[in-house]
Amino acid sequence: MPSPVQTPQAFPTRIFSGIQPSGGLTLGNYLGALQRFVEKQDEGIETIYCLVDMHAITTWQDPAKLRHATREAAAGFIAAGIDPARSILFNQSQVTAHVELGWIFNCVARMGWMSRMTQFKDKAGKNSENVSLGLYAYPALMAADIMAYKATHVPVGEDQKQHLELCRDIAIKFNNDYGVNFFPIVEPVIEGAATRVMSLRDGTNKMSKSDPSDQSRINLTDDADTIAKKIRKAKSDADALPDTLDGLKDRPEARNLVNIFAALANLSPTQVITQYAGAQFGTFKPALADLAVEKLSPITSEMTRLMKDPAEIDRILGAGAARADAIARPIVDQVYDIIGMIRSRQV
Repeated sequence: MPSPVQTPQAFPTRIFSGIQPSGGLTLGNYLGALQRFVEKQDEGIETIYCLVDMHAITTWQDPAKLRHATREAAAGFIAAGIDPARSILFNQSQVTAHVELGWIFNCVARMGWMSRMTQFKDKAGKNSENVSLGLYAYPALMAADIMAYKATHVPVGEDQKQHLELCRDIAIKFNNDYGVNFFPIVEPVIEGAATRVMSLRDGTNKMSKSDPSDQSRINLTDDADTIAKKIRKAKSDADALPDTLDGLKDRPEARNLVNIFAALANLSPTQVITQYAGAQFGTFKPALADLAVEKLSPITSEMTRLMKDPAEIDRILGAGAARADAIARPIVDQVYDIIGMIRSRQV
C-alpha cells in the first residue's frame, strides 16, 4: 500500500459551483448563490459555474421541460451578472469528464459514507427502495464535478456542507490510496446574511422550488406585482421587530424576513434591526417588498429578453463547455494514468 500523503502540493485558487436546472430559480438561489457568484468574478479568481443537468435526472424529468429549465437557469445566471467572458458557464452533460470521474469516485467512496448522507434520506423518505440509484450515488458525482477542475473553493449553502465533506473524504482517500498529491482538499465558502433563505410560509423550512405552494417562494420569473404580493402575504408574527438580533431567536419567520432584507440591501442583519427596531410588520414588509422589486425586477426583465433567443443561450453554454473541457480533460486523463488504465487509442 502507498504511504499516506504528508505534504499537499499547492493548487491555484479556483471556484466551482453548480445549480440543478430542475425547476425555476428562486430568491433563495439568488441570495444564497448567484449574488455571491457574481461577486467572485471581481476577486481575480477563476470561476466555473455549471448547470448540473445530470444531477437533475436522478428524478425523472420531462425532456422538453428540462431543456427549457436549463436555458432558463442559464438566463438567470447571466441576468444576475455572471459574465460568460469572465466566468465559465456551461451545462454538465456537455463535458463528459464529470461522469467519467464520477464512476471512479463511486469506486473510491465507501458505502458507509454514502449511507450517512442526510439529504438522500430526506428526499427518499420511506420510499428509499423505489428511488433511483442515481439519487443515492449522486454525491460522488458532485465530488467529481468539483475535482474534475481541481477546484479549491466551493460556494455552498449550509445544507450542502455534508456533501462537500464527502468530496474532501474522497479526495483524501484517492490521494492516500495512490500515494499522490493530486486532488486539493476543497474549502467551503459560506458567506452573507441569507446563505439559507427560508420559506415565506414556514420559517423553519428552506425556500424550495419543489414546495407545492408557489406562495412559499419568490421566483426570479415573478413580475413586480407578484413579488410584492408574496412578501406582503409572507408569514410573520404579531410582535414588533426587536432592537437586537437576540430578540429574533425564537421567531423564525421574522428572522428570515430580516435576513432577506439584509442580503438584498447589502447590510448586516444587525444594521436592519437597528433601522427598524420597534416597527410592526405592517411597516417592514412593504419596505422589504419595495426593495425586492427594485433588486429583482431588472433580473426578471433581462431573463425574459434572453429567453427570446434560445440559440444564443445554447451558443454560450456550448462555448463554456469547450472551455470547461479544456481544463477537465487533462485532469481526468491523468487520473486514468494514476489508477493504471491503458490509454493507447489514437485520436
